[in-house]
Amino acid sequence: MFEHEKEDVDTKAGFVAVVGRPNAGKSTLLNHVVGEKLAMVSKKAQATRKRMNIIVMHEDIYGTESQIIFVDTPGIHEKEKLLNQFMMDEVMKAIGDADLIVFLAPITDKLTEYEKFLSMAERKATKHIVLLTKMDHVKQGDILKKLGEYQKYQDRFEAIIPFSVNKKVGKVQLLNEISKYLPLSPFLFDTEILTTDNIRDIYKELIRESIFENLSDEIPYESDVTIEKIQETDALDTVYATIVVEKDTQKGMIVGQKGEGIKRVGKLARQQMEIFSGKKIFLDLHVSVKKGWSKNRDGLEEMGYVI
Repeated sequence: MFEHEKEDVDTKAGFVAVVGRPNAGKSTLLNHVVGEKLAMVSKKAQATRKRMNIIVMHEDIYGTESQIIFVDTPGIHEKEKLLNQFMMDEVMKAIGDADLIVFLAPITDKLTEYEKFLSMAERKATKHIVLLTKMDHVKQGDILKKLGEYQKYQDRFEAIIPFSVNKKVGKVQLLNEISKYLPLSPFLFDTEILTTDNIRDIYKELIRESIFENLSDEIPYESDVTIEKIQETDALDTVYATIVVEKDTQKGMIVGQKGEGIKRVGKLARQQMEIFSGKKIFLDLHVSVKKGWSKNRDGLEEMGYVI
């Protein structure tokens, strides 16, 4: 947009990177804010691998309409394996591209997690908001104490907001605060869409989430999902998908005795896909072995993780 056109714009739009340690509650927050199940949620750490854009339309207290493009990111963690390196690259790209950052800080965490974030993000000089999450099981005095601890960094953040999905506390305040820092801009995407991800990516993540929920610790981290084909009608999506693992033993664990394991994974995934799509799903799910796919660049790139 040309400089002389900016004064005619009365809407805002921008990208907001949502970052924090694994299991800080990023995906739960975003699903709550958008009002739909879009981002992958798991009790196990490092479930999210790629950035995902989630779009929220908001009218602030002054009547200005904003299109907030939240960017869900993997949890901030140490880069050991190649896949972890890809995930941290996704975090840094989101931080680098953002107009604003929301840092999620579970209220029981020490400030060391926030200090790590500050050292990572200081080169970008992007403004950020601290969101205190997981307040459900602490007393009011604990919240006040934690707010006091963060005051020594008050010149680094724009705002600090207590937030609870279960208690429905902080949502409007967060959206109003974000809107303050977004640039004046026409909307960047269709106002009717909730995400820029396509249906294949969303179905893939719902199957991955079911793997995390139904199988032991080793399997989810050494597995991925490919969507081979989707046949769509108004009433039914037929989805052909493959779970990819690294070892023959892992394939046996997913399939399970008499196929019970893959039935559990498929059932939960199908239910979530039906909730999202609003129509019936037929899920044709198989398992294949690609030995060591997560441990070499070629295997990772074949699965869509380009380092």
